[in-house]
Amino acid sequence: MIKSKSLLLLALLAFPVVGLAQQAPSGAPGFQIRAVLHDPVNPAAELYLPDQTGRLVKLNLQPEGLVDPQSTTLINGSVMLFNSDKVDPRKPEAASALAATIAVPQNCAHGILIVVPSPPNTKPAYRGVFMDDSPAAFPKGESKVISLIPVESAIEAGEHKLPIHPGKITNVPPVTKRDEFNNAQTNFYYREGESWVAFTERQLKYHDRYRRIFIVYATPGATQPSVRTVLDSAPAALPKSE
Repeated sequence: MIKSKSLLLLALLAFPVVGLAQQAPSGAPGFQIRAVLHDPVNPAAELYLPDQTGRLVKLNLQPEGLVDPQSTTLINGSVMLFNSDKVDPRKPEAASALAATIAVPQNCAHGILIVVPSPPNTKPAYRGVFMDDSPAAFPKGESKVISLIPVESAIEAGEHKLPIHPGKITNVPPVTKRDEFNNAQTNFYYREGESWVAFTERQLKYHDRYRRIFIVYATPGATQPSVRTVLDSAPAALPKSE
């Protein structure tokens, strides 16, 4: 049985949080992001980020799948999210409305943000998992798994059997062991003592034209984890930074 504890205890405390910048760098090129909010308790939460002019605009989110790329200005090399659009992100008092700070690797022009709640009684309210969204880093046909549970798990997708570690991103190569309808068996397991227990078993359609992100999570009091699937069927060519 999965113990009832913070879902992010091991998975997200390793992600760094940097301080609020005094001012966004002038003339900084727009950074292209696509975001997913994974908050089972408050799935309709609204977040805001600075656009290329520094004005706070609503973060584009949708219940399923990935939205179109959205431009933002990086501050101190990070994407900053706020819980209100009534503050000036260039001023120190904006720290009171800071919802998340997600560091971005250097020389990265676009990415995917998985925004998740922070552990209880910690600030800011959210933390983020960053993925390089370039075709080289995340090719079409591949999948990625993010584990938000504090126990070891595993995925079996077609011919692939891969371990999933807490707080890590697991790359799943394209699945070629498919039936005539491009379906492949996809099972998830978690480790309980010396045994592996299946908690999700289903047939999924795999195709070279799209990618998947699996989010492994558990809700407080749950006896086993769950899996959320985010499908990316957007064209491979992403808008260039201005």
